[in-house]
Amino acid sequence: MAEYITIRSSTKEQFIDITGLVQGVIDKMGIKDGLCVVYVPHTTAGITINENADPDVIGDIEGHLDKLVPGSGDYRHIEGNSPAHIKSSLVGHSVTIPIESGKLLLGRWQGIFFCEFDGPRARQVIVKLIKEV
Repeated sequence: MAEYITIRSSTKEQFIDITGLVQGVIDKMGIKDGLCVVYVPHTTAGITINENADPDVIGDIEGHLDKLVPGSGDYRHIEGNSPAHIKSSLVGHSVTIPIESGKLLLGRWQGIFFCEFDGPRARQVIVKLIKEV
C-alpha cells in the first residue's frame, strides 16, 4: 500500500526536506526492515538525497542547476516551464532507501529533499514501503 504526502512549496524553485515526513510513514506503517521508495509523479518536480546539515549545499545545487539550465533560453515548449522539466529529469523522480530497525538508513548528513521547479503549488509525493520477509 502506498502513502501520499502533500507538499506545499512557497516559491518557484525550492528544495524541501521531507525526511521527517517519510520517517513518519514508516512509523505509522510499523515496518521494521525493508525498503522505502519515495516517488514524485510530477514532470516539473523531483526527489533527491543530499546533505541536510548545511543549507549552503542546497543553495549550491540550486545555483548550479540554474547555470546548467537557465530560466530563459531557446526553449520550444509553449507553457514556458521547459527549465523545470529539464531540471526534474536531471534530478530524478525517485529514491530508494533501506529501512532497518524501523529507521531510514540514511548517512549522518543525508536528508530526502522534494525539489520544486515550477511552484509555488501543492504536490504529491508517494511513499511505498516494501517489508522484508
